[in-house]
Formats: sequence, C-alpha cells, structure tokens
Amino acid sequence: MKNTFMQRKEDVVRNWYVIDAEGISLGRLATKVATVLRGKHKPTYTPHVDCGDFVIVINASKVNLTGDKLNKKIYYNHSGYTGGLRERTAREMKEKYPVEMVERAIKGMLPHNRLGRQMSKKLFVYAEESHPHMAQKPSVMEVK
Repeated sequence: MKNTFMQRKEDVVRNWYVIDAEGISLGRLATKVATVLRGKHKPTYTPHVDCGDFVIVINASKVNLTGDKLNKKIYYNHSGYTGGLRERTAREMKEKYPVEMVERAIKGMLPHNRLGRQMSKKLFVYAEESHPHMAQKPSVMEVK
C-alpha cells in the first residue's frame, strides 16, 4: 500500500524565477505566475503548505489587454466611507499604476486566506526592466 506524499514546510526548496511581461496578455501572465507561487508546477505540491517559488515580474507597464478592456474594464476601490467608491479604467491603471494592476490580477488567482497572503509575499512586480534581485540568481521563465 502506497502512502500519499505530504510535503512539510521545513523541506520546501524555493527557486527564483523572472518573467518578462512585455507583450503577454494579463490573464495568461497571471495564471502562470499564480501556478508558480502556489507550487502547482512541482511534483511535490501539497495543498495546505506554501511550497511555491519566488517570482519576479518585470516590464509590468508593457502587459497586453485584449479587446476593448483598456476602456471598458473598471477597477474599484472603496475607502469605507460614504461616497468613498473610486473607479479607474484599465487604461488609467496601466498608465499610472501598472504594478498594482498586475498584482491584483495575480492575487485574485491565489487562495483568499492566510495561505494565499503568505504566497503573495513571494511576488515582486516591477514596471520597468531593472530589479534588485540579481543576487538570488533568478532563472528566466517563458510564458506563452
């Protein structure tokens, strides 16, 4: 009788990956990154353990949105006060807050609990090509 493998958090080996978002559609990028952050790309994946890797996303300002999403997609924020709803189009977000736009797409695909918040801390998004994580020697990951 075989036992099911359950990875322990002490035994997790984490790698660093860098993904260039230039010319890639936002949804495809977000699904790939969320999969790596969760650790589902590894054969040792365990649902209740954060066994994912670190991901660096560069060129977030050059990500693609298909169709008419630049004008029609709306991002909402609420301050908690009466009349505190703020609306921004995807065009505004891409021009002024490209990092937040990519982070929101990725975090929306992670679990909405403590484990998901822990996974999202391994995500680093930068609007331009440069990043301060060269000491970790990240390997390049392609998104198709």
